Amino acid sequence: MFQYEYSNKVKAMRPSIIRELLKQMADPSLISFAGGNPDPEAFPAKEIREISDRLLSGPPGRVLQYSITEGTTELREQGIKYLNAQGPVAKETDDVMVVSGSQQVMDFLSKLLCNDGDLIATEDPAFLGALNSFRSNGARLAGVALEPDGPNLAMLEAVLTGDQKPKFYYTIPNFQNPTGATCSLEKRKAVYKLCKKHGVPILEDNPYGELRFTGEDLPPIKSFDEEGLVIYAASLSKVFAPGMRIALCAGPKALIGQMTVAKQGSDVHSNLWGQRVIEEFYKTYDFAAHIQRLRGVYREKANYMMDCLREKVGGRITFEPIEGGMFLWLNLPEGVDMQAYVKKCLEHKLALVPGNAFFVDGETPCQSVRCNFSTPTMEQIDKGTTIMREVLDGMM
Repeated sequence: MFQYEYSNKVKAMRPSIIRELLKQMADPSLISFAGGNPDPEAFPAKEIREISDRLLSGPPGRVLQYSITEGTTELREQGIKYLNAQGPVAKETDDVMVVSGSQQVMDFLSKLLCNDGDLIATEDPAFLGALNSFRSNGARLAGVALEPDGPNLAMLEAVLTGDQKPKFYYTIPNFQNPTGATCSLEKRKAVYKLCKKHGVPILEDNPYGELRFTGEDLPPIKSFDEEGLVIYAASLSKVFAPGMRIALCAGPKALIGQMTVAKQGSDVHSNLWGQRVIEEFYKTYDFAAHIQRLRGVYREKANYMMDCLREKVGGRITFEPIEGGMFLWLNLPEGVDMQAYVKKCLEHKLALVPGNAFFVDGETPCQSVRCNFSTPTMEQIDKGTTIMREVLDGMM
């Protein structure tokens, strides 16, 4: 059999342990706290069906034809209003483009700015998909330790001023994946100030910002930007449906122009049907009411999981309460082998993600696991947390 010789870029990539775990979901008895999928009950399926019927009753080319790379004019205009409702994100010096999921922004930005061996600074731990995108474009990664209120600022400055200046700094300020942490207002300002001082761009990823179910909204880092230093990615997967593969990117016009060229060499344009459906949803339905419904769904599930954990493993497995998003970051007791715990839970039909999967250095000592509450049902949350208690009892 012919043996393919893979490139160094591909060799640097790691398989997603989350995707590998999800392959086992064909087993109907397996409970997954491992994924990051929205609750299917949160999808506006009825509205999407109504809109699709109307669109497909009209000229088919408006929905089924090729489209322009930057995204439809209507959705980009609506996108500016949507982004700016969260603060002055899309400024006069910026442009907005439609991309095929926010991970495409990570791919394009590292492709545009990085040569082989260049450095990207990132929160540590961080979204695994982002780390793989960066590695696939030949970048090396420098981790910045994450604290409950955002990055360790001393470590961030040390990375920004090191022997090799990073091409950009990657951050998820709202309900971070995997930790669920929210960056404080003070640290958002400090991150921008440090990156501005040292001339390092920021990639601000905001896939979960609309899913705040307690506390006060905080302004995006992009809202402080007067230098064209911040590139902003806003996924619509969590507020509509991930199968649409639609996200928005706001950034300086020249950079968005180069991203457009990169997209032409990648997938030509994003899903036109998805763009048209979202356009019509904004025009026809009450988007604010839709978001409030989503927040209610995730508030109930998050509170239920946190209550179950406090009741069953409280004082042994610890976590910081979250204000939104989809994840809890659980800390196992000292002396309990995290990898063995995850393996034992899987043997008992519960999937968790080992925390070390999200670190720049996968060998980093870690006592944490990522736990998703958006996908499982209430019954599965109750049963899954019982399994967690039983496995912990057996190991202690």
